[in-house]
Amino acid sequence: MNPLLDSLQTYPFEKLRALFKDVTPPAGLAHISFGIGEPKHPTPALIREAVVNSLGGLAAYPATLGSAPLRESIAQWVARRYHLPPLDPATEVLPVSGSREALFALAQTVLNPRRDASGEPAIVLCPNPFYQIYEGAALLGGAQPYFVNSDPARNFACDYSTVPAEVWAHTQLLYVCSPGNPTGAVLTLDDWRELFALSDRYGFVIASDECYSEIYFDEAKPPLGGLEAAHRLGRGFERLIMLSSLSKRSNVPGMRSGFVAGDAQILKAFLLYRTYHGAALSTVFQSASVAAWNDETHVRENRAKYLQKFTTVTPMLAEALDVRLPDAAFYLWANVERTGLSDTEFARRLYADYNVTVLPGSFLARTAHGVNPGRNFVRLALVADVDECTEGAQRIVEFCRSLGGH
Repeated sequence: MNPLLDSLQTYPFEKLRALFKDVTPPAGLAHISFGIGEPKHPTPALIREAVVNSLGGLAAYPATLGSAPLRESIAQWVARRYHLPPLDPATEVLPVSGSREALFALAQTVLNPRRDASGEPAIVLCPNPFYQIYEGAALLGGAQPYFVNSDPARNFACDYSTVPAEVWAHTQLLYVCSPGNPTGAVLTLDDWRELFALSDRYGFVIASDECYSEIYFDEAKPPLGGLEAAHRLGRGFERLIMLSSLSKRSNVPGMRSGFVAGDAQILKAFLLYRTYHGAALSTVFQSASVAAWNDETHVRENRAKYLQKFTTVTPMLAEALDVRLPDAAFYLWANVERTGLSDTEFARRLYADYNVTVLPGSFLARTAHGVNPGRNFVRLALVADVDECTEGAQRIVEFCRSLGGH
């Protein structure tokens, strides 16, 4: 067996199952889950209809490169969304089977795990807290993850100035997530300026995970994207790959449809890798994806639903927890320290007493540089309808009040 598999850590939801082992929640309360970030809004009719109308495509193998209409629709969407000159759909765009698969596979493409003359392994930098695929991709690519802690006092920004020069010197890949999971923090243009300067100096690839880019609260202020930042700063897409997905934007996580875009040289190598990897997107879902990327009406309606939930739930929870509206995405990141409970104790007792599931923040981070930045936080995914989210928030407030004295 591949010995690198032994380096993988338990996934957060496995930790949650272990935490809840032997806990029996109250039978009289229906379960409400804020745990998993799986969209629950209905899939738009135009996408369902496109799937049905494309079923004839099941008779053919899908092309790894994807269809020309899909690449063109993605290129046009990226240009519209991020105010860019037209991308080349033949060389700067590649459809993928969801951003999760691509985040993992990209590392296997760009990493050279051979130790250099100093004997040091390749390094992959990750934000902390983080999406666990980043760590797994690094480890199975033969590299070592290095975690950059986010700072609640700086709107959960990562302080890259704390990374030693010797770490940068061995860094081959940097994962960023904007809007971030779990905090919802968005990278600023100054953040991108710093990261591009570091990439220019040390030569590493930036993988910009933007799968939450279309969940935000002000129609006039969509989150800044990596390609957009590069263009605004007068540079090209060298060593930069953005990754996006329809899962959150269009409520189709079951389609596993996304794309990568950016540096044409990297995408050429990535296409070669994927040809052997065998992860081509179904022709049925390619056709349905064209319909999804070409329509913004359902996306605006989707955002409006999240806005209603956040504006309803956030002030309710703020009565009992330290919580505020995030920059973007569909997570609330709440500090539970004033309850007197740790994040794991809070989650376990909330489930035991009120049948509500939240995810401990410490499960979404690693202890790095003496700190687990997820400690004392819980993540709430506001993916259910507004009534269920409101009921869940009411139970959380009641639970906090029941603790007394906190």
